[in-house]
Amino acid sequence: MMDTSSPLKWIGTTTGVVGALLVAMNIPQSGYGFLLFLVSSISWFIAAYRMREISLMILQAVFTVINLVGVWRWLFAN
Repeated sequence: MMDTSSPLKWIGTTTGVVGALLVAMNIPQSGYGFLLFLVSSISWFIAAYRMREISLMILQAVFTVINLVGVWRWLFAN
């Protein structure tokens, strides 16, 4: 049986790592890290849904909300 979640997991992993690197660098472009985190958490949420992993879905739903707060603050609170 083919793992249809695999591409989503790799997108989630890659965008999460690059997002963390951007935020950690604390440079003017660091705000883009929150956009990458958002893509990561949404990708992982969909993958978790497909895998029927409820705990991972909950974690990624919470991360999605947190990342939306980060994007909001980056775009509108500066």
